[in-house]
Amino acid sequence: MTKDAITVPLYRTAHGRTGDKGNRSNISVIAWQPALYAVLVEQLTEEAVARHFAHRHPSAVRRYLLPKLGAMNFVLDDVLDGGVNDALNLDTHGKALSYWLLDLPVRIPTALQPLLAGDDHDVLITT
Repeated sequence: MTKDAITVPLYRTAHGRTGDKGNRSNISVIAWQPALYAVLVEQLTEEAVARHFAHRHPSAVRRYLLPKLGAMNFVLDDVLDGGVNDALNLDTHGKALSYWLLDLPVRIPTALQPLLAGDDHDVLITT
């Protein structure tokens, strides 16, 4: 990553969707622009996502890359408090988990800044 970069929330670079099966959450991340995909692949690793979801105690995090779609899919095991039939939380399907992931800070080269969605007030840090 170049020194000339900005840090923004992931939602400036991509959108997402969440699904569930039992106690497993499935979160897709789709780059808004193809040029942003390589930067996201570099930073959205299984380890980075596991750290971001540490409070949910995933037993495993797997990433599947879909380069022709500019997308990736994360599968997080044991993050739904037992799943739809067992969980006592308000979001038993885990639909809000994609929003949590989309808040993850990512560093983007300033040359790619024109490709970002949203307003520039969402830049976290400029260097």
